[in-house]
Amino acid sequence: MRITPTKVHTRIMLVFIAFLCVFGLLVGRLVHIQVLAAHFFMAKTADLIRRNIPVPAVRGAILDSQGQTLVYTASAASVIAVPIQIKHPQQTAQELQKIIGGTVPGIEKLLIKKAAMVEIRPRGRRLDEAKTKAIRALKLPGIYLTEEGRRTYPYGNLAAQVLGVTGGEGQGLTGIELTMNQVLSGKKGYIQFVANARGQEIPGTNDEYIPPTPGEDVELTIDRQIQQFAEREIQNVVAQYKPDHVTLIVANPKTGQVLAMANYPNYNPASWQTVQPQVYNRNLAIWQTFEPGSTFKIVTLAAALEQKKVSLADRFYDPGYYEVAGHRIRCWKAGGHGSQSYLNVVENSCNPGFVQLGERLGKEQLFSYIKKFGFGAKTGIDLPGESKGILFPLKRVGPLELATTSFGQGVSVTPIQQVMAMSAIANGGLLLKPEIVKDLINPETKTVAKTYPTQVVRRVISPQIAAQVRSALESVVAQGTGANAFRDGYRIAGKTGTAQVVVNGRYSGTHYIVSFIGMAPANDPRLVAYVAIDYPRPNGPVFGGTIAAPVVGNVLADSLAYLGVQPTVTGLSKKYRYGIDPAMTTVPSLDNRSLNDAKRTLLESGTILRIQVVGAGNYVVAQAPKAGVKIPQGGVVRLYLGNSPLAKS
Repeated sequence: MRITPTKVHTRIMLVFIAFLCVFGLLVGRLVHIQVLAAHFFMAKTADLIRRNIPVPAVRGAILDSQGQTLVYTASAASVIAVPIQIKHPQQTAQELQKIIGGTVPGIEKLLIKKAAMVEIRPRGRRLDEAKTKAIRALKLPGIYLTEEGRRTYPYGNLAAQVLGVTGGEGQGLTGIELTMNQVLSGKKGYIQFVANARGQEIPGTNDEYIPPTPGEDVELTIDRQIQQFAEREIQNVVAQYKPDHVTLIVANPKTGQVLAMANYPNYNPASWQTVQPQVYNRNLAIWQTFEPGSTFKIVTLAAALEQKKVSLADRFYDPGYYEVAGHRIRCWKAGGHGSQSYLNVVENSCNPGFVQLGERLGKEQLFSYIKKFGFGAKTGIDLPGESKGILFPLKRVGPLELATTSFGQGVSVTPIQQVMAMSAIANGGLLLKPEIVKDLINPETKTVAKTYPTQVVRRVISPQIAAQVRSALESVVAQGTGANAFRDGYRIAGKTGTAQVVVNGRYSGTHYIVSFIGMAPANDPRLVAYVAIDYPRPNGPVFGGTIAAPVVGNVLADSLAYLGVQPTVTGLSKKYRYGIDPAMTTVPSLDNRSLNDAKRTLLESGTILRIQVVGAGNYVVAQAPKAGVKIPQGGVVRLYLGNSPLAKS
């Protein structure tokens, strides 16, 4: 093929044009990188050369309903090293050892580890302010300070199972710490520095500090003072009866807010690793299930009244037993109570009378009300580990199962379920969701970020029937088996419970769970309280009315006095039981006096009462019970001290 000059020129021109195109593409790409996409590539470069050291957020505090701090994080600085940036490990170790202690070889070993970041443990953790300032002043290359916190409990083991514990990385493991972990945790911050590909800090660059966002504070519905009343009573029970377990709950029946939730065994969350897992990991108030015994009769009574199956004035004859499917279900009283009204049946906690109510209702209606009252399902309280209890499947309920269920045997319930069922009686018939969290609070502005309102689950019974049940339960305390819960002027209504525990498939003759559930004042309840005592060991017979009822009486009376509820002269008077009930005496006025004057006044009054001093100071600023209240001789009057007498209005 003959190559002409024209073809040569054409080829040269094509090569030149191709070169121009390639050059144009390169210039265009360069303009794109340097101008149009500059921000994108700068950000990518920054990501490649910037290193982050995480700074933990301060975990939110947990407060009681009055804003008192129950748990907070005491923060302190800790030392972190970036080994690749440390040019003289031995010298750096020597400088650190002078401040934090330990050994130079031990610290140097950490500084030369092949890791992106190393914590100087254990002596480099949670430093005091002086050590922190000293290390910061050295400005050692590759050495950084970050904040680390430790949960602190000002009131020791108060409400331990409610509060819960945190793990080594600050994460919630149990209790409120777990359920509200995301809220409490906050958001991590960072210390950022610019480094080369080997991780060495580039000279002339500045560190950047991105502060963490602290966790929100969680304000509980728990009232510290009422919680202390509850835990005091548990301590007294443990000292006197040496039970295996105790749980006590106090709630506001109008809102569903839990004001106290206490358990035994208890523990100090600051040293939770030293106790058995079942102690710190189980909140008995929501986890433990057991046969309730006679406290469950409240449900049967409410259902029968609501369905018009009985009137409290109706008569019932109790020969001491009731025959069902070839079995004799016996009354606790040998020989029975004879002819009595259904109000007397409730007062006497007569099993045969309640079996008849169960038969009148039938299994469909009775179990319908049991479920309406919340049994057989979780309450939904914001705490981990809640049980739902156990009910007979309806298809397995025969005459005998119907009979035993009517007086609280054969079903399994939790303490919190019983409290909410009683709250429905107290508030006029509404089942509420129990609340343990009141508010979420911004720790910086101290403003409320979120409020947890009252949640109505359903209406269970009418207000009129609820009032009838309250009236009957007040009679139980004033004139029946709950007499030991009676406190003059506070109109306590309630029901006792004594349940045998199944051991190896049979009901034990020695292992009982005794309980009492009460509310006050009966005409307009402000509080509901429930205590269950597992395997008490008294010197005499085991009865809920003897062992558990006084506990609830004390908690309700003290809590109402603390809330400012004045005793009243209305309500039922107590039926005195000769040889059983102690002689009563009237509490004199002791407040607004010096402590010595109060002691002298009590002595001169001739009353046989004991004094318990609460707080510090020289003057009595309050007393419980109040002046004029009648209590048993030998009872305790608590004197609350302050530094000066109250000003008279």
